Amino acid sequence: MTGEHGYDELAVGFALHALEPDDEAEFLRHLPGCERCALTIADTSEAMAAMARDLPAAEPSPELRERLRAAVASTEQLPPRPAEQPVPIIPVSAAEQTGPRPVPLRRVPSRTVLTRVLAAAAVAAVVGLGGWTVALSQSRDDLRSTLAAQEQVVAELTEPGTSTVVPLTTGEREVATVVVRDDGVHVVTDGLRRNDTSSEIYVLWGLGEEAPVPLGEFDVAGSQIGVRTVGSGATGNEFSGYGVSIEPGRQAPSAPTEVVATGQVTS
Repeated sequence: MTGEHGYDELAVGFALHALEPDDEAEFLRHLPGCERCALTIADTSEAMAAMARDLPAAEPSPELRERLRAAVASTEQLPPRPAEQPVPIIPVSAAEQTGPRPVPLRRVPSRTVLTRVLAAAAVAAVVGLGGWTVALSQSRDDLRSTLAAQEQVVAELTEPGTSTVVPLTTGEREVATVVVRDDGVHVVTDGLRRNDTSSEIYVLWGLGEEAPVPLGEFDVAGSQIGVRTVGSGATGNEFSGYGVSIEPGRQAPSAPTEVVATGQVTS
């Protein structure tokens, strides 16, 4: 790829899962049919995957642990602070009372105290590295999962053919995008809460002048971006808007119960 493209930065931000809702909605409307943006996302995702594979181990070496323990053990301990002697009260004259009052001096910590604090902090850091290693491993797995989900979204949105892209919002926050293509209706989720698959399900509805029409059910396994195919393209193009509801049970009802997001088709 050569030259600049107005959506290059948005493509990189999409791959990094770092776009604001408005920017993501704009980019998802642009992405279908843009080969350059698809390549940019693929390149960025590949680089992030390589970083995830090559992250170094965070466990400190035994030598470092031993040096830190030795530093704490060899640190001089302060003797107990002696009890303060009471200061005798000396009467002063009225003239002496009008003189300037002495300013108390701020106590400066000794170098030994500072050394002890730093040594203790170093040991705390080493102890915390064990938890950091676990968190780092989890972050690596989350990154791989996110990259795989993004690759699936890009594959769905960049297939040849015309498409209608409709962002769905709840309040001012975008939580999903409906993509209507010739081969089917897809829902890109990015912010819907995880549903309990034993007792509830999400339903996509087609909205128009008549009563809402259920187009298909889907589940949301997590808050990360994902794509679900919920219906055929033949039925998806008949509506002026779309909505998503969360429903009790595992089947779409005849009418939506709790609508969580809606959006209108724009020409």
